[in-house]
Amino acid sequence: MAARKKRVATVADESYSKLDQHCIWLHEYHRALRRVGFSNENALWIIATKDSYPEWVNGINVDDIRQHLEDEEDN
Repeated sequence: MAARKKRVATVADESYSKLDQHCIWLHEYHRALRRVGFSNENALWIIATKDSYPEWVNGINVDDIRQHLEDEEDN
């Protein structure tokens, strides 16, 4: 009998901030690039090039991240 996979929280979970979601996405992007055969250096280069991001990722902007950091400093 095959082992069951653990249930994983999704990025769309309300408990994650936009900054958390962005970091999770970058991590998953790097893992996907490595899985399909890119070297670590090439994967990091592709991640650093924002032009390589899919269209649906561009919804996170710098102002959202700045606001999140300011909110955390206030707490």
